[in-house]
Amino acid sequence: MPLLDPPRPLSELHVLWISEGMSCDGDSVSITASSQPGIEDIVNGVIPNIPKVHLHNKVLAFSLGGEDFLKPFRAAARGELKPFVLVIEGSIPNEKVKTQGYWSGMGNNAQGQPITVPEWIDMLAPKAWGVIAVGTCATYGGIHAMAGNPTGCMGLNDYLGKTFISAGGLPVVNIPGCPVQPDNFMDTFVWLLRMAAGKAPLIPLDDLFRPTWLFGKTVHEGCDRAGYYEQADFAKDYNSPKCQVKVGCWGPVVNCNVPKRGWMNYIGGCPNVGGICIGCTMPGFPDKFMPFMDEPPGGSVSSALNKPYGLLIRKLRAITNGTVNREPKWRKPTEALTTGYDPRWTAH
Repeated sequence: MPLLDPPRPLSELHVLWISEGMSCDGDSVSITASSQPGIEDIVNGVIPNIPKVHLHNKVLAFSLGGEDFLKPFRAAARGELKPFVLVIEGSIPNEKVKTQGYWSGMGNNAQGQPITVPEWIDMLAPKAWGVIAVGTCATYGGIHAMAGNPTGCMGLNDYLGKTFISAGGLPVVNIPGCPVQPDNFMDTFVWLLRMAAGKAPLIPLDDLFRPTWLFGKTVHEGCDRAGYYEQADFAKDYNSPKCQVKVGCWGPVVNCNVPKRGWMNYIGGCPNVGGICIGCTMPGFPDKFMPFMDEPPGGSVSSALNKPYGLLIRKLRAITNGTVNREPKWRKPTEALTTGYDPRWTAH
């Protein structure tokens, strides 16, 4: 990502969160489990060196609903409310491919017709200080965008274009996950808030606009079961603590930190609790990871090639393990000192 000039420091901003696309609201629910920090700490101003935040989310913020909830969105669309961060949850349907009606919308226009999600994005994204796509549906299309869907769903970058730059000088920031890991979102959100306050450098993103420190490693690299793979010791069913590649785990090729971070307070996460990785953080999900629970392509070849090496390694490590599991021979009560100690600097 090209380096951009740092934005002007902000003391206050609004967060306009739209989950009226193809969404289950799972990402909104997920971040209620965040703890580093919690979303309530952000809203209540507990965290230093960030702007005052006003959150407008139908699940997380108090509102009477209806027009009361829509007021800040309409004001922002008119250019009367700024600065703000636009958060999109859920995939973006293609309203051009329908024959009648609409796929999804939020509120009505002056003619009493629904305002579609793409219309809201068109009005708000160019005016936003920053734009965040939260969850795999918003980042890459996710479940709703799989082959055979009638809605033509896509991710926010697909809709806005990869060259989109917000009013704050940032591309769309993608935080995938189905749903998003709560503290992954909060890490990214706090970095952006500190950027907005002029207290942090430009957020580091990879070529898919994901935070590099969260998605720079694979599931396999952070998995407690990875050592079993190296030793060609594979699980045959889901009750085993061993490597699950042969029962369908895609961990060696999926960018995700959940095995390392867990789900809540470093507890849980798919392989940590006996589940396989099905690649839900990846741009190719779900189409390129189906059928689920089958051995991934290349799994048979890699595990077959690894088998003789793994068996040898296991044998050698067993020998070494037996050696280091015994105390040194001089640790016993004898009359002679047998540790090898040589008091060569003192008189004999």
